[in-house]
Formats: sequence, C-alpha cells, structure tokens
Amino acid sequence: MADLSNKKVAILTEEGFEQVELTSPKEALEAAGAIVHIISPKSGKIKAWDKTDWGIEIDVDKELSSASPDDYDALMLPGGVLNPDKLRQNKDAVAFASAFLDEGKPLAAICHGPQLLIETSMLQGRRITSYPSLQTDLKNA
Repeated sequence: MADLSNKKVAILTEEGFEQVELTSPKEALEAAGAIVHIISPKSGKIKAWDKTDWGIEIDVDKELSSASPDDYDALMLPGGVLNPDKLRQNKDAVAFASAFLDEGKPLAAICHGPQLLIETSMLQGRRITSYPSLQTDLKNA
C-alpha cells in the first residue's frame, strides 16, 4: 500500500452517493495515511444510497462554497445515480473537478462518478474507465 502521509484528498459528493463507493475508498485512503475531507454543496450531514434504499448519514467536513482545490492533492468522486446527476448540474462542483484536471492532479471517479467529469469538457485525449452504461457518453465527451 502506498504511503499517503500528509496528502489531502477531497471526496466531492452530494446526497445519494452509493454508500460503499464512498466508505470503502475513504477507509483505504485513511489507512494509507491520507487526510480525507468530505466536501459537498450541502452542510451538516448527507445521506447515502445503499443498493436499494437510503443508507447511512455522513458528516460534511467542508461546504463546496468554501473549499479550494488548491488545498488538496487529489480528488475522489463516488458514484451512485443521484449523486453525480446532482453534481453535474452544479457549476461550482464542475469548476472544482475541472481544477484537478487542469492541474493534472490525481482524480478517481467510481461507477457513475465520471458524469461530473463530462460536464468539464476536459476529457478529450484522456484515458478513463467507467461503468458500462456511461461508455458512450464518455466517448462522446
């Protein structure tokens, strides 16, 4: 496992993220020594989707309106269907993700997470992976 001590990772998410797609990577990042912040357009707590119904609530560490990409070494985007659909319609979320692409910082997008990246118009020439139902959208982007 890589040593991520002193690295700060932003997890950008909204209500309706797929629970395991946030909790498992967050645990792995923290186990590797990273400082992980949950960033959301909402404050307080946001609710996960857990396969077929609502899941846990998690604390938001920082509201998107006060978060700066300059403060983070990497970005992680969990999937779910509701979460990325909300984020892709939020100009501040698109700008936040765009900054990581522009700076060449590491970025991980799980399952439907790449939907937010489509809105950046910065995918041309990049190699990315996706959930099968997003392949055509990503190729077109």
